[in-house]
Amino acid sequence: MTSPDLPGQSEKSPAASQPAARVFVALKVAPQIAAELAHMARVLEQLPVRVIAADDIHLTLVPPWQEPSIPAAIEKLRRVADQTVPFALAFERLCYGPHPRRPRLLWAECGAGQELATLHAALLAAFGQSEERLFRPHVTIARIRGNGAVVARIQPIDRALALAQQVETVELMQSPPPGEVGYRVLASPPLAGKPPREAAHERTSRPDGA
Repeated sequence: MTSPDLPGQSEKSPAASQPAARVFVALKVAPQIAAELAHMARVLEQLPVRVIAADDIHLTLVPPWQEPSIPAAIEKLRRVADQTVPFALAFERLCYGPHPRRPRLLWAECGAGQELATLHAALLAAFGQSEERLFRPHVTIARIRGNGAVVARIQPIDRALALAQQVETVELMQSPPPGEVGYRVLASPPLAGKPPREAAHERTSRPDGA
């Protein structure tokens, strides 16, 4: 004979008892490009700066939030990925940011093409988020711990880049727990959308009634 639940108590499912995870949506930088960017930041190693490991270099599209259901987040991400066509991402400039006079980061600025802007907007909508600041696509290479103006004066960095990669997936990533390092990729669905011409060709080539 089982005991009835006490008033105000109910049995919790295993999923409901799991703590929320701090996650975000990003594009992983291709390994060769990430390694090259990390190498460029090595000139700062003797300064109060934390250089980002090549494996962790990424372009954030949806900033971190506390997610109670990873499967639900993955499904939202897949729906956006299914409607997105693969595209080229260009890395155009290595410099300090976001404010040249008070820099906090060394980053690589990326080309803000229409494909990237559309993906960014679709992801924000899918996850119920918004950004008031202008979207400035970039990948962080190093974080400045000390006085950014002093670091930039000691080691000025402002150079054009000629790097590019094909973006074919989008990632749901988890931030490391306090005291740990390294991001974890939870899901990496492929961009499965088709170019307008190809999609139009498929529609016109279907038999009547299909």
